[in-house]
Amino acid sequence: MAKEKKGVRLEHISKIYKDPKTGKDFYAVKDANIEIEPGSFVTLLGPSGCGKTTTLRMIAGFESPDEGEIYLGNEAINALTPNKRDTAMVFQSYALLPHYNIFDNVAYGLKLRKMDKDVIKKKVTDILALVGLEGMENRMTNQLSGGQQQRVALARALVIEPGVLLFDEPLSNLDAKLRVSMRTEIRRIQQEAGITAIYVTHDQSEAMAISDKVIIMNKGLVEQISTPQEAYYYPNNKFVADFIGEANFMSATVKAQDTVVIDGAEVKCATGNMEIGASCSVVLRPEGAYLGDTGAIKGKVMYSCFMGAYQDYHIQVADALVKIQEYNPKNRKIYNVGDEAYLNFQENTLYAL
Repeated sequence: MAKEKKGVRLEHISKIYKDPKTGKDFYAVKDANIEIEPGSFVTLLGPSGCGKTTTLRMIAGFESPDEGEIYLGNEAINALTPNKRDTAMVFQSYALLPHYNIFDNVAYGLKLRKMDKDVIKKKVTDILALVGLEGMENRMTNQLSGGQQQRVALARALVIEPGVLLFDEPLSNLDAKLRVSMRTEIRRIQQEAGITAIYVTHDQSEAMAISDKVIIMNKGLVEQISTPQEAYYYPNNKFVADFIGEANFMSATVKAQDTVVIDGAEVKCATGNMEIGASCSVVLRPEGAYLGDTGAIKGKVMYSCFMGAYQDYHIQVADALVKIQEYNPKNRKIYNVGDEAYLNFQENTLYAL
């Protein structure tokens, strides 16, 4: 679909704003170094105010970096206006033209480029088929559902064949069920088109479902760039561990390269290059442990709730309240509030920070 797969590179990018309350300058984005491979789907992820939307808007050209340089392919684009960049944006609000039908909304950018009518018709017809709106060319946009409006916005961005497609929280106006189906559609369309995509969201499950890589940001800083799996199993720090999925943190001491001591018990744990005797926090995902009548660490059940696919537990272990999800509880012993139980760990599930 795209004329050329283009990558994006941010070199030491910073954006400085003035706080209207204090009058002091602050970094909305600070010294960001990001490389996005051609044809990949990358998500900027983080809480509100972390700098992800500002970063996207700098790539689009709606904001200018105060420091550093942005490259699209091998071209430095800081000085280019948005319409001169080989990018297209899918907005949160869709930004459709209400008095135009689907065809004219999608054809708008091609008409501005003064393309031949027959070429426009073929391009629009092809792209509407790709997004699942074939045969609906004459329908007005105010007659469409939220999901259909999203598809029109996506088609309008894709039809001009940009090198890079940008998404600014495009699913936030949809209900939960439609968000799940639309994110799958966006990923399918991106892969079929073979286009580089940069997507902004604060929804970590959305990011993990569609991304080749996630760029996790916090307070203007890039905390980690990795695959979703790497961010989940090997977070760079506590913020990443806590933001991606649910995490338990337990205090420990490094005993050996692959062993820590938690509440007096030695357990297997990936410790990286930490020094022997160093204090650390151990990350445990709720599905990475299970309860037994014997085991590694003794605890007390503070909460026990049947959730269908899993039994949800909170276990008090020393100074930590550990959340555990035991899947397929039908064939397991169920522990009740007040019971004593031992915490056992699935292999390769503990990671020291």
